[in-house]
Amino acid sequence: MTRRFALALDLVDDAKLIAEYEDWHRPGRTPKPIIRSILESGIDNMEIYRAGNRMFMIIEASDSYSSEAKAQADAANPDVQRWEARMKQFQQPVPAAGPDGTWIEMERVFRLTDHADR
Repeated sequence: MTRRFALALDLVDDAKLIAEYEDWHRPGRTPKPIIRSILESGIDNMEIYRAGNRMFMIIEASDSYSSEAKAQADAANPDVQRWEARMKQFQQPVPAAGPDGTWIEMERVFRLTDHADR
C-alpha cells in the first residue's frame, strides 16, 4: 500500500535564489547520495511544486517508510547534512514549522472520495 504525505516550505522571496534552488533540483544536479537516501528510506516517489516562493512536496511512500527513521538516518549521513546546509540558504522559516522552520507536514482537509454524496 502506498501512503501519501504533503509538506510545505517557503523559500526566500528572491528570484535569483529561487532559480538556483530549482537548478539544484533538476535531473543530474541533485547529488546521487541524496537520491539514494530518499529511495532507501522507503520513499517511492517525491514531487516538489512551486507557487511564488511557496513550495509543496508530495511524498509517496511504502508502508516501511517512517519520517522519524528518515530523520535519524539523515542526521547520521554527512552527504545529507551537507545538502541540508546548502538548501538552508534558500529557505525561509515557516512559522507553523517551529524553530527549524523547514519542511512541515500538512494536514489533509478535503478528499473528494470521502464524500459519499458525490
